Amino acid sequence: MFKKVEHHPRLDFKFTFEVDIDPNNRWVKLSKMIPWQTIEERYAGNFEKLKGRKAKPIRMALGALIIQQKCGFTDRETVDQITENPFLQYFIGLTEYQSKPPFDASLMVHFRKRFTPEMLAEINNEIINGPNNDDDGSPPGGGLHSDKTKAQSGASFETYPTNKGKLILDATCVPADIRYPMDLSLINEAREKLDKLIDFVHNALGKTSKRPRTYRKNARKAFLTMIRNKKPKKKLTRKAIGQQLRFVRRNRYALSCMLEATADNPVLSPKQQETLDTIDKLFIQQMTMYENRTHHIENRIVSISQPHVRPIVRGKSGVPVEFGAKVAISMVEGYTYIEKLSWDAFNESAILVESVESYRRQHGCYPEAVQADKIYRTRSNIRYCEDREIRLSGPRLGRPTTSKTKQRELLRLERLDNSERNAVEGKFGEGKRRYSMDRIMAKLRDTAECVIYLQILVMNMEHSLRILLRVFLERIFRRNSETLRFAA
Repeated sequence: MFKKVEHHPRLDFKFTFEVDIDPNNRWVKLSKMIPWQTIEERYAGNFEKLKGRKAKPIRMALGALIIQQKCGFTDRETVDQITENPFLQYFIGLTEYQSKPPFDASLMVHFRKRFTPEMLAEINNEIINGPNNDDDGSPPGGGLHSDKTKAQSGASFETYPTNKGKLILDATCVPADIRYPMDLSLINEAREKLDKLIDFVHNALGKTSKRPRTYRKNARKAFLTMIRNKKPKKKLTRKAIGQQLRFVRRNRYALSCMLEATADNPVLSPKQQETLDTIDKLFIQQMTMYENRTHHIENRIVSISQPHVRPIVRGKSGVPVEFGAKVAISMVEGYTYIEKLSWDAFNESAILVESVESYRRQHGCYPEAVQADKIYRTRSNIRYCEDREIRLSGPRLGRPTTSKTKQRELLRLERLDNSERNAVEGKFGEGKRRYSMDRIMAKLRDTAECVIYLQILVMNMEHSLRILLRVFLERIFRRNSETLRFAA
């Protein structure tokens, strides 16, 4: 039997939130991992003025960013979810549930600007290792008291403890949210933006003179004719690029003449002036490549809205070139550290020494093994690792050994290193599939770097949660096993 019910909007629905917060809730556990009081002092350094409106506390700012990266929300959706969820409100530091939004969604941009990569890296280290009270970089409570002596730089000697642990190194590209940068489409976009700037300046001058002729309809028609050609020949493509470059040069000259009349009273905003400077650099680069008949140039601009993005050659079969930031990371016991983040391409083998020394500062000793790609096996890196008795993964240089026993042992270690190094590939997959590292939606350079560091921070917090869950299940299993043993 089914009985129909009349549905009317009801406002007399009552919330029953008199119960206490569940201590086993994931957001409650995550809130205990972060040293809020410690990072409050560094966060306060962003505010030098004593006057003005009071800023949001560190827990609300950082907590909202962590919620956004963990759940993949937009700025507005993040505020809506916090407003509807009491556990999220507890996580950002509210003392009781409130039905009003704790802050406006536009503040999320300011939150991302306030957390620098250095600050987020320190927070990440404190979450993983806890606060370090020593000033010399040694681990808390002990220092570097030593089991063996190693030579450094041929003459100086220092004492270090026995090598322990394994360090995994690798690098990847974190793509930005931009259109695939075809030369013709970039030049056409520059022409369209110049047309809009000409309209803006012409209106700002009060239309005292006739607007400069830019032939925008002819330029648009020529561009559409070219892109609709599915298989254009090289000669036709070069002709279309040259034509669009001449349109851009005409528009830029017209805009320069108009800006000279407003030299005493500039009409362009800082953002418009930045866009104009980017277009000038793009035009110089494209004209240089057009005249020299080449497709390579240093510091190539691939996006007008994000001029900091650079092409990163990764050599993958499906996507040989990606456009975004290159990130070199290290992994220790499942936790991830960002060793270097750059928008320009770099050779990741150059950071091996710095990564190993960072490992020593964090753990008080050198790693037993460094598991990395072949690109890390340079002669200088091999020599550095041999001086410190660190095993660098990969085949040894020189002639193969004649001892079959030693050869079998080397093959076993190589297979072991390769199998354990797969963890870093899984970490890249987790970040790109689960935490949106495959497309960074933040447009500004600073905010994009903040998002990348936050994604690594959230992954480490999730790893800590999994460890806590594993320990909890092991205790239950041990308790049940003892109960069964006593019953038997």
